[in-house]
Amino acid sequence: MFWIWMAIAVVVVLLLWVAYDVLQKKHAILHNFPIIGHFRYWLEAIGPELRQYIVTNNDEERPFSRDERRWVYASSKKENNYFGFGTDNDLESSPNYLIIRHSAFPKNDPNSDDDDYDPEYSAPCIKELGAHRQRAKRFRPTSVINLSAMSFGSLSAAAIEALNGGAKLAGCLHNTGEGGVSPYHQKGGDLIWQIGTGYYGCRNGDGSFDIKRLLDVVQANPIRAIEVKLSQGAKPGRGGLLPAAKITPQIAAIRGIPMGKDCVSPASHSEFSDVDSMLDFVERIADESGLPVGIKSAVGQMGFWHELAEQMNGSGRAVDFITIDGGEGGTGAAPLVFTDHVAMPFNLGFSSVHHIFADAGLHEKVVFIGAGKLGFPHRALLAFGLGCDMINVGREAMMAIGCIQAQRCHTGHCPAGVATQNAWLMRGLDPTHKSHRCANYIITLRKELLQLSRACGVDHPSEVSLDHFEILDDAFRNHSAKQAFGYK
Repeated sequence: MFWIWMAIAVVVVLLLWVAYDVLQKKHAILHNFPIIGHFRYWLEAIGPELRQYIVTNNDEERPFSRDERRWVYASSKKENNYFGFGTDNDLESSPNYLIIRHSAFPKNDPNSDDDDYDPEYSAPCIKELGAHRQRAKRFRPTSVINLSAMSFGSLSAAAIEALNGGAKLAGCLHNTGEGGVSPYHQKGGDLIWQIGTGYYGCRNGDGSFDIKRLLDVVQANPIRAIEVKLSQGAKPGRGGLLPAAKITPQIAAIRGIPMGKDCVSPASHSEFSDVDSMLDFVERIADESGLPVGIKSAVGQMGFWHELAEQMNGSGRAVDFITIDGGEGGTGAAPLVFTDHVAMPFNLGFSSVHHIFADAGLHEKVVFIGAGKLGFPHRALLAFGLGCDMINVGREAMMAIGCIQAQRCHTGHCPAGVATQNAWLMRGLDPTHKSHRCANYIITLRKELLQLSRACGVDHPSEVSLDHFEILDDAFRNHSAKQAFGYK
């Protein structure tokens, strides 16, 4: 009798479900195919996971392929990150395929008794940050590889704590992102504080910039430099948005914003509106804080860069560093059109800017930092060949602490607890454990970058030039990288 009633209950539920689908007006698929139509939406919802694990091959998926993710995961866990049986890439018919020209007489790696951190692999920056303008707190970064801007709020407290702890262990710098300096940035890693258009952490009640609050934050935290963000690769020219659902009382207090409302970063700064006033803003912060001050931008219209170089040469004012973010970068969620079609990709954007500063005789006076999918040895090495002095890694570091490329960053439901404020999801991310994974990844990337440099016959990535690279096309031809990027 029990099973009869159960069967009747199931039939009733199904009939009610059919009735709801047929009567609703929002979805034609559900109206035309009741019950069965739901499978279409369920499959769409798990489409990225299906492609990630079943459909695509090792090199197809974007933004990071299975091979790339596997290398990051293995490196972060100190597992074997080698690949066997030769490359599975198609070298002869892949357009713009990068080849590194090794030396017949490579440099030997330093001897090491174990696989742990070796000082020989620390790779300090060859330039001093703030040297040109003789900033009071100028310094030489101890690592050419550092953590890119990812805000507390966009990322969880546990993720920020893991990244900062990893920065301490790896001896690298940690960029705060534009969301302000949180307690989770105080786990021992030195900071670059990013100031965005919202001036979070250094703003008045009306959203305007407050130099006194900036100096108070600098005094209380291990901040080594300040980065004024003009734009980022994820959504250049757009500004930012932190949905109200992700804003906790702690985030609101750190940013100086109200609860219950979306946190909107304007597209442009209120403190300056052109190159001249921007340089005044930079010099004011540098004079009062003593810190090196730079800018971060994706590359769009080139007039800005020409005018910046011209004014730096003629006015006695200057930025101490320039961070170029490629259009393919993107730790932040963004409208699809901005993600896909706004801003130059890193290699083209960076080389265009570097040409301008080299022609003006300024390239040795500025520290150039690159960002945008550079967290792999071959891409990092090419960035140094183009003229970078340091590189930042973002999404690759997120993968090192557990990100599975679920592409749910904009929903607040990141299954790995990285890009969410959901307490249950965050609980699965242990900051102590993941900080070691972050450090392992940074150290491995730095080590392999130095190994590649030595394979080219030089001791440091900054000694690599575009003569060490060749670009293959899909018609059995090769081109020098110097020719491809217009370097002399």
